[in-house]
Amino acid sequence: MPETVQIQAPDGDLPALRFAPSSPNGAGVVVVQEIFGVSDYIVGRCQNLADEGYVVYAPILYDRLPEKPVLDPSSPDYLTQGMTASRGLDWETAARDVVAAVATLRAESGTEKVGLLGFCFGGGLAFNVAALTDVDALVSYYGSALPRLLDLAPQVTAPQLHHWGTRDSFIEGPAQGEAREALATSPGTVQWEVYEGAGHAFDNNQVPFHHPTASAAAWPVTLGFFASHLLGRAPNE
Repeated sequence: MPETVQIQAPDGDLPALRFAPSSPNGAGVVVVQEIFGVSDYIVGRCQNLADEGYVVYAPILYDRLPEKPVLDPSSPDYLTQGMTASRGLDWETAARDVVAAVATLRAESGTEKVGLLGFCFGGGLAFNVAALTDVDALVSYYGSALPRLLDLAPQVTAPQLHHWGTRDSFIEGPAQGEAREALATSPGTVQWEVYEGAGHAFDNNQVPFHHPTASAAAWPVTLGFFASHLLGRAPNE
């Protein structure tokens, strides 16, 4: 079970869930939430990483909102709930919070390298944060804000992995193509993975957009990418 820790950030302390591995591998990952917050799905992915040996932080970004949203995955307006909550969050504040989470995790004894993993809202935010502070690897799943952040590409020095679906109705093919072209100006390597028939949020098993085949294909790629760049070993080692 995760514990709740406090991150000292410029805008005041922020809670985060910390997942401790039973067999630490010497690296950590900050996981940045979707619009649905640090949901059961996000908690599950954090635990997946902890099972691989990573120390994992999941900052609870919605704690900054005046009224903490209560999101119900079973509700027919779950998507609207999430979009409303994310629109109430100040982007720059959230970016500073994630930067602080990276710094806090990196300061932990025995944590030699730190990666970022973001989904949807968090995928774009993680990219923004990678332009603001040094990280050792960045993985973004269908980063919804990426098209408006492309001018930051030259500032992202970390190796990047981006996951996209061919049927993403939020970031369609032409916008994905423009983003891929712009990211070619990044100093670090850029890996771009596309999944046929998958839409936006295809990895989230709590929403109708879930695409089990794409989700199952993408996760080993994510683990392999982190193994390579955070642990310095081949994916199958």
